[in-house]
Amino acid sequence: MTNNDLDLKKIGITQSTRIKRNLPVEGLIEDIVLNKEGKIGLNGAVMVDTGQFTGRSPLDKYIVDEASSNQNIWWGDVNRKISNEIFDELYEKVINYYNQGKESDTYIFDGFGGAAVDHRLNVRIIAKKAWQAHFCHNMFIRPTLDELADFCPDFTIINASEVYNDQFEQHGLHSETFIIFNLEKNVAIIGGTEYGGEMKKGIFSVLNYLLPLKGILSMHCSANVDTNGCNTALFFGLSGTGKTTLSTDPNRPLIGDDEHGWSDDGIFNFEGGCYAKVIRLDKEAEPDIFNAIKHGALLENVCFDEQTRIIDFTNASKTENTRVSYPIDHIENSVFASGKPSIGPHPEIIVFLTCDAYGVLPPVSKLTADQAMYHFISGYTAKVAGTERGITEPVATFSPCFGGPFLTLHPLKYAELLKTKIETHQSMVYLVNTGWIGGSADSGAKRISIKNTRAMITSILERSIEESEFKTEPVFGLSCPQSLPGVNSEVLNPRTSWENPENYDIQAAKLVELFTNNFKTYGNAVSYLEDAGPVKNQKEIVI
Repeated sequence: MTNNDLDLKKIGITQSTRIKRNLPVEGLIEDIVLNKEGKIGLNGAVMVDTGQFTGRSPLDKYIVDEASSNQNIWWGDVNRKISNEIFDELYEKVINYYNQGKESDTYIFDGFGGAAVDHRLNVRIIAKKAWQAHFCHNMFIRPTLDELADFCPDFTIINASEVYNDQFEQHGLHSETFIIFNLEKNVAIIGGTEYGGEMKKGIFSVLNYLLPLKGILSMHCSANVDTNGCNTALFFGLSGTGKTTLSTDPNRPLIGDDEHGWSDDGIFNFEGGCYAKVIRLDKEAEPDIFNAIKHGALLENVCFDEQTRIIDFTNASKTENTRVSYPIDHIENSVFASGKPSIGPHPEIIVFLTCDAYGVLPPVSKLTADQAMYHFISGYTAKVAGTERGITEPVATFSPCFGGPFLTLHPLKYAELLKTKIETHQSMVYLVNTGWIGGSADSGAKRISIKNTRAMITSILERSIEESEFKTEPVFGLSCPQSLPGVNSEVLNPRTSWENPENYDIQAAKLVELFTNNFKTYGNAVSYLEDAGPVKNQKEIVI
């Protein structure tokens, strides 16, 4: 497209009669209500339902197998191949949906993925639902009027959530739903699912492809800085590990809560907003998220009283994955809310968060560069009984780079970039376990207290942890502090905290086997890192 060219004929759309581009949030809310897509709720926030899908549909995500990208893609369960022919057939179906001739609105959001001007992606989202445009307005970086006048998209997503692939069996696909990326044509199409997260994570997947090939590390993490805009800290962690809670600090402005890049210039947020879970949201425990639910926020799949519009955040009858999206300046203590771009200097501190339900990993330990690569590729946490139907004992979960579903390149590519940047900028890396101590989750033991964990994080950020004596624990060879300010020293050594240390050894052997078997799935490419994992002869190391 030429600059500011909104002639959608360039991509085949010829019949849309009303193009609504980058409406202000008031206009989007007005259309959501008029179109009966949602209702006004708590503090003026909009509430919508996303239909059948209340989460992403990873089995329906595909990448076109074409010559410009197929040698780079990490093909497999995360990135499934689809042919150009099938893509073209479904693309035509999507375009025909937009060209069906009925009087209707087409919503366009033009904006950016990436707060760093030199590395951002110009993103165009085309949708038929006003709430989907509202979601994009919240989640991506909103352009100024001057930037909008000059805008030319680098990548376009065409959302046709009401279109289904009734030929999916003949095509050899998973279902009628499809989310397909064509990296040669710089376009993606979505059909059969309304869930907004497909657009957000779709652009993240594209950035995960483009940026590492330029030497920029793309990361699924949160980031904050000190009040002087220095001492950047990154927090990696899967759901349930405390990533959002621990990175939200009244004394440290937030850069972003989910997606970032690490370039030669420093850290930059990919997004212009936050997408937080609100199931069992408590105003006292998470005031920043609760207070962000106001005019401009968009709630998904929450249960509420039809008369009073009062939300019941404890009600999971629609989904456990109830969400709210909001612009990042709804977080008062954010870098962006202070009038600055969501960027920061090179990180001095990197924290990998895990929730170990086996009670094996130490609450806090310091990693070497190779150990950082090993645990980054492993991306471990554990689910516990009661979190999902059928789970009666701890279940290990491994997600490479703490963001496996969104990786488009081999995990080693991201890990090698991480190691290079850690060594270049002398970043300190720590593994913090927010899980169980003194026993496994199914033994009646208690989870490490948030008070102790926050004290550990504070000691890391303030460097007081380095004043401690460190010893090496015998299972993973991790270097562990023996005392920390404000932390009960009994919790720092997991084995001695068990009433019966032999039971600890049994659980440790289980976890070691799980780590070892998971790491083998990546083949010879990562075999040189095996020595950075579990200790082969644990009797040689004794605290």
